[in-house]
Amino acid sequence: MPHWLWDTSVILNVKTAASLCTVQIQANTDLCHLSTICVLHRWVTRRSTSLVFSQAEEELLVADKSGDVYSFSVLEPQREGELKMGHLSMLLAVTISPDDQYIITADRDEKIRVSHHGSPYNIQSYCLGHHQFVTTLQIPAEHPHWLLSGSGDGTVKLWEFESGHRLQSWDLRQLEDTLSSHAAKGKNIAVFRVSSSPGGRDVAVLCVGVMKVYIFTLDQNSDEKLVPHSQLQLPHHPLDIDFDLEGRLWVLLNSRDVPLQIHTLTQNSWECETENSILSRVTDILRTHWSTTDDFRSITNHFEHLYKAGFDNMSVYLQKKQQRIEEYELKRSNAQKIKCNKRPKKEPDEVLSQPSA
Repeated sequence: MPHWLWDTSVILNVKTAASLCTVQIQANTDLCHLSTICVLHRWVTRRSTSLVFSQAEEELLVADKSGDVYSFSVLEPQREGELKMGHLSMLLAVTISPDDQYIITADRDEKIRVSHHGSPYNIQSYCLGHHQFVTTLQIPAEHPHWLLSGSGDGTVKLWEFESGHRLQSWDLRQLEDTLSSHAAKGKNIAVFRVSSSPGGRDVAVLCVGVMKVYIFTLDQNSDEKLVPHSQLQLPHHPLDIDFDLEGRLWVLLNSRDVPLQIHTLTQNSWECETENSILSRVTDILRTHWSTTDDFRSITNHFEHLYKAGFDNMSVYLQKKQQRIEEYELKRSNAQKIKCNKRPKKEPDEVLSQPSA
């Protein structure tokens, strides 16, 4: 997915199988005129899975499926990428702390690692607690020491990442009043996007195949730091979400007719805007360049292969062991029966006759 910075000067990252392209988009305030400038184009060794810019937008960190993080210079676009760090497992998310001091990475093996930016071999902490692969990381605005994470186990967790301490955890399946289609069918629910508002109060969460947005609120002074607020029902499957600088929530949908929605917080309730000039212009642009498919599974199934298959070899071992014991007892019993049948019968004692005188 593209990585946007909400500003009149927007930087867009486009990821393909083996190519990385960074484009600078100049846009006026009403989004009527767009101009693009190619800043960086590089071939990468492995397919990139996550991208993040430094706070000064001078460095681009790229995580790939082999578990490595490469650093690319935006100021020196001709310079080759530098290998910063690596994991033993596939990386799925990467982000940088607001002070550029830490690189935070998440992999398929449920681990979140916090490393020093200047010396990534120096690990500050681990955030451990997820039971499946970690898909997304987000440092909420106004909370520079907190970290939000989403996982294939269907949970959203809040961390104090420098110490690795977990502050809050929510299982999204427990927030449902009734069983959803995924839960009813016993399918996994994976969180694939977490976004926070510029003020740091609101948090939006998307799950694969779930046609709704989960809204949470952050409260630093409360015992429960992350509190569920509401759920926004969507007419189509969501592809991505993000907050703009005014705190409005933009939702990209998998529909050519309604590709975009804007939700605004009004009197502590999120309402969908129906009449908005900017929304109309952006929608027209999306429809012009839209390419989609009716089969949404091709978009949502990219996490299915990441789930670890359970293999209970102990029960199989115990079953085979019990079978061998029963076979051994049966053979032993048959051998004893055969031995008893072959034993010679005792002959009757001969009657000794007394000799005649």
